[in-house]
Amino acid sequence: MRSNLPKLLLLACFSLFLVQCKGNKVDVKVQRGLVADSAMVVSARVEASAIGLSILKKGGNAFDAMIATDLALVVAYPFSGNIGGGGFTVFRTADGKVGSLDYREKAPLAAHRDMYLDENGEIIPGKSTLGAMSIGVPGTIAGLFELHRQHGSKPFSELIQPAIDLAKRGVVVTMKQAKTINNYRESFQKANDRTIFLDKKWNAGDTIKYPALARTFERIRDNGRAEFYEGETADMLVNYVQQLGGIITKEDLKKYNAVWRDPIAFEYKGYRVISMPPPSSGGVCVAQLLKSIAPYNIGQYEHNSAEYIQLLSEAERRVYADRSFFLGDPDFNDIPIDTLISSHYNKSRMHDFSWDKATLSSDVGHGNIDIVESNETTHYSIVDAYGNAVSVTTTLNGAYGSKVFVEDGGFFLNNEMDDLSSKPGIPNMFGLLGAEANSIAPEKRMLSSMTPTIVEKDGKLFMVLGSPGGATIITSILQNILNVTEFDMGMQESVAAARFHHQWLPDIIQFEKSFDTIHFEALRQKGYKLSQGASKIIGKVDAILVLPDGSFEGGADPRGDDTALGF
Repeated sequence: MRSNLPKLLLLACFSLFLVQCKGNKVDVKVQRGLVADSAMVVSARVEASAIGLSILKKGGNAFDAMIATDLALVVAYPFSGNIGGGGFTVFRTADGKVGSLDYREKAPLAAHRDMYLDENGEIIPGKSTLGAMSIGVPGTIAGLFELHRQHGSKPFSELIQPAIDLAKRGVVVTMKQAKTINNYRESFQKANDRTIFLDKKWNAGDTIKYPALARTFERIRDNGRAEFYEGETADMLVNYVQQLGGIITKEDLKKYNAVWRDPIAFEYKGYRVISMPPPSSGGVCVAQLLKSIAPYNIGQYEHNSAEYIQLLSEAERRVYADRSFFLGDPDFNDIPIDTLISSHYNKSRMHDFSWDKATLSSDVGHGNIDIVESNETTHYSIVDAYGNAVSVTTTLNGAYGSKVFVEDGGFFLNNEMDDLSSKPGIPNMFGLLGAEANSIAPEKRMLSSMTPTIVEKDGKLFMVLGSPGGATIITSILQNILNVTEFDMGMQESVAAARFHHQWLPDIIQFEKSFDTIHFEALRQKGYKLSQGASKIIGKVDAILVLPDGSFEGGADPRGDDTALGF
């Protein structure tokens, strides 16, 4: 009789190999991103990441690098990078202090509740999304100067100079960028017919130079914040917008200020999550989602399994219903944040959830408490050698915003007015419903889904992340937090993983085209409506993970031209 010992030995060796593979995800299973020992920048374009990293290498801190990266994105990524829009920053300093800055756009002083309605009270198509009437008062420059005033260590002139040089030198067009520019030619022509992008049909490998933008940056370098809000640049902006029929005035610009706000901070299974408060809906919604699923021990289910999809979707439909009713500008509304993010409230919201069948969104209203938006955003994450971290999401709202291009200034203006409720109860361009809390009023900041986020573990920095994607930002952040904390993914593996999304209404689970369809039939049999392909991608997450040895792993989303750089 032949001995089975050789086969057993071979099987044992193979089993040992599999165990080692499973335990060593860095080398075998994980698509590990760039790892750096000291500092890192992850952004939508390599030019911006390189400029941010150059500031860090010169001894600048994360806030210095943030300013340089942000301004570089205006040049390299005008799709979303901007000085004609706004954004949010969440930060954590080396000594563990956290904070957030709101430099979201505001409605002009002449704005009024019914400004996008016709004589019959119906929404005028396109008025809040394309052209001069869709523009909110920009906040980006105010935000950058305020962050520099509080936390910057290098002269602002030194931080803006790389963007000036880049604008003069020009940016090489990528294949993805050429596609987006050419796709929006008709919209550019409708809005004002003056953008630099109408000079020709652009191809990958072409170089675009921005001489007018370089001159605007030079004026800001020489004259400071006041240049944009009261100087020659302000005159260019206001004169052109009014020429096109818009309502922004010099008084609107002069009155604008960025606002420091206390971030949303909460615990989830030993992790501390720090995120953006209203007028961002992101921090509140992510808190609600994690509190809603916490009792179900979601890590016991296979990643992207039917149970996983079902549980997250049911939590999402309830949270987005709350979002539409309760959230808006906190300077205009009393928002019951403590209740909304409490475990008790979110557990009660899930009381009618059943594993057996889908809840109908038509049966889900907002919770009982006593008392929209763009896919074309951009996010970047930065950590420095001193231990500071910044998470920044900034936007023009739609792609290239209102499509209004201030030719003499070289920059696009936002169409953020669509993120206010043109008519409460009617969806915006991204399908998000708004209520009275987000109705139009002079100087009101628009409700946003932008969710710059920082996660701590054992009192130390653990993760920095954020995403573009309009309504899908919140669910993208949720899934990436779960990917790392519940499923032990590395950062690059996490951001590359296929995603899905539910937002209450429409009552559909949206899946990326790359999502495995193996569980779709089981979900349909429970009554879920599924859509795959309407959105080829959901979010573009740029994130940084602190590894056990203290080094940093960058997660640069492969859905875009995003790039992680570090040293």
